[in-house]
Amino acid sequence: MIDLKTIVEQIDLLEPVPLIATQIMALAEDPDSSTMEISEIILNDPALAANLLKTCNSAYFGIKRRVESVRDAISLVGLDHIVRLVLVNTVSSNFKKGAEGYGLGEGELWRHAVSSAHIAGILADRFGASKNKHLIYTAALLKDIGKLVLGRFVAFSFEQINILVHSQGHSFNDAEQKIIGMNHEELGALVGKKWNFGDKLIYIIRHHHLSEESARQDLETSLVYLSDIICMMMGVCTGADGLSYRFYSDVLNRMDLSEKDLQGIIAEAGKNQRQIESLLNPLFN
Repeated sequence: MIDLKTIVEQIDLLEPVPLIATQIMALAEDPDSSTMEISEIILNDPALAANLLKTCNSAYFGIKRRVESVRDAISLVGLDHIVRLVLVNTVSSNFKKGAEGYGLGEGELWRHAVSSAHIAGILADRFGASKNKHLIYTAALLKDIGKLVLGRFVAFSFEQINILVHSQGHSFNDAEQKIIGMNHEELGALVGKKWNFGDKLIYIIRHHHLSEESARQDLETSLVYLSDIICMMMGVCTGADGLSYRFYSDVLNRMDLSEKDLQGIIAEAGKNQRQIESLLNPLFN
């Protein structure tokens, strides 16, 4: 078994989520905060402000007149979109790399993350979880951050993991745990603790595959799980592990989500996939 201390030390090689992202999320969730407060924080980071304006003037939004200021952007595209764009811009640097061991090339883990987060937003609206929509979106975006660290250890142990998955019926994260001594959910939670994420965000990252029954009872965690499943069903950068996780039909039943409903969500997400690509492309140029 690989030395777990060696794995955990690799967290320091990642670029931490900037403080500005957590500040904007906190303000967005505060009913007493103002648009002016949020725009002032963004303006304190000229690079972020420039990227936001670039994205707001891209094909993703299709705004007919040019967006000239951050306040203008918030007014035209809405606060929810601005918060999401801040998150996408501030955490993208880590995810742009490939995920060795998971069969994902450069940028593919990021495409999966952003697509999954977009689907999570659709699910949050559908299931009346709009109060926590920023939390749900963020959790879906960052749920696989542990893969960035664990990837090379998975690559080293892939043959053993693959045997457990395909010959003995283990899920991929259970096989990671058995062979490496830690899975990407657990490691992602450690990243969250090191970066001072909130307890609920850490919980969702730690349990997003719903291996524990208690997590299946939690709405926000279940929505992030479903966003991941739907993303995989759509074939968006699934990777070598994509089809090797448990599917919990009881979660769908508890939410009264029929197969027809699921197909409708997939169709809605599919319509917007080209938009998502137009959002992602500037980040890779």
